[in-house]
Amino acid sequence: MAPPLRKRGRRHPGLARSGTRDTRGRLRDPCGEHRLLPALQAVADAYGLPYADTLTGFKWVSRVEGLVFGYEEALGYLVDPAKVRDKDGISAAVDILALAAELATSGSSLEQHLRDFDERFGAFASSQVSLRVSDLAEIPRITTALRSTPPDSIGGHPVERLDDFEPGFEQFPPGDILRFWLSGDDTHDGSRVIVRPSGTEPKLKVYIDAWSTSGAPAARRRAADAVVADLDAGVRALLR
Repeated sequence: MAPPLRKRGRRHPGLARSGTRDTRGRLRDPCGEHRLLPALQAVADAYGLPYADTLTGFKWVSRVEGLVFGYEEALGYLVDPAKVRDKDGISAAVDILALAAELATSGSSLEQHLRDFDERFGAFASSQVSLRVSDLAEIPRITTALRSTPPDSIGGHPVERLDDFEPGFEQFPPGDILRFWLSGDDTHDGSRVIVRPSGTEPKLKVYIDAWSTSGAPAARRRAADAVVADLDAGVRALLR
């Protein structure tokens, strides 16, 4: 088991990463983002901790009751909500440095910690594709086309389900977001592709995630990375 992350007097499971425009993962007390990446949810489930999703943006993440850690796939981290209730790179850097020092003291390292994570929780891999446009009208044209004629597969991996947020989805309000769930096989558990407009730039953003709990940790890592590479290439071809 990977050593937990020491966080200001309390111990919480460490090192998970997520992301989507439509949702974010975060852990909440007691005991202590759908990424949406499933890594944080896997950690929360293993430790019996609450896990929830919000809309994109830390104005939503920060409102979670009892929040201890929140993040979004765009690589923002909220690690100390009692002091800074927003994404904050400085406090996140301090925490990772503290973890590195703690691991070194115990004879381990961040690299070994990540291998331990893969062994206990599974290997999770991710990628991002951004399509910059000169005409903002191009973005809804692309998402409308994907919505009306969704692909049967992406990068050779069959699409199992499509979640369309346009009319609203589950607890979330309407939004121009598409989330494709892709089937797994004997090497990996599954993957997903999330398509949404950037909130700050003239770009269409695509977030790619894959995970594997099959085989030894090194095999899991290879499988997850390979699926992400397939999907990255498939998404780029799809958006041409």
